[in-house]
This record gives sequence, structure tokens and C-alpha cells, in this order.
Amino acid sequence: MKMYIIVKDNIPDKLVPVITAHASLACYKKYENNEEMIQWMNGIFKKVVCIANDNEFEELKKEAGFIVLTESSLDHKEVSLAFCPREEYPKKFRFLKMWTPQNI
Repeated sequence: MKMYIIVKDNIPDKLVPVITAHASLACYKKYENNEEMIQWMNGIFKKVVCIANDNEFEELKKEAGFIVLTESSLDHKEVSLAFCPREEYPKKFRFLKMWTPQNI
């Protein structure tokens, strides 16, 4: 089981660690009574942080079981999606690019 956290690719790298920390916690709080979240919490907390362009981000919002996060320092712009942990994700998740810092 793993939680996917998707960050928009135009977010400054220096904000991504804090955004992903907030995303993980917000997702837990939203789904804390979800059976898959409980199973994930009692196992290994696998998380995958990926980036998505605006079109990919909007397409991922059509999936179920996520929370959208905004960033106050970016005029409350949507910056990330955090998906409730699950065993299997749709195929499109496999094609997302992993986030790696460019210039922190």
C-alpha cells in the first residue's frame, strides 16, 4: 500500500517538502477512519511524491479518494493532491514523474 502525493510541476522546490508534509497529514486526517488508511497506518507508510503539469493535475482530480491542498504563500493556489493509500492505482499513476529537487 502507498499514498501518492502529486505536486504541480511549477511549484518552487523550496516549498515542496513542507507541502508534501502537509499533504500527508491532511490526507490522514480526512481518511483516518477509512479501512485502507487504517491498514496503511498499521504497516509501512509508503509514500510516492510525483509532479504533474496543469493538465495532468486536472485529470488526476477526476479520480476518487483524494484531498486538494492550497498554498497561502502562493495566493491560495492549488499545489498538491494527496490520495488515500490503496493497493492498486489506475495505470496513469505509473507514468507520473517522480519529484526530485532541482534548486533548493
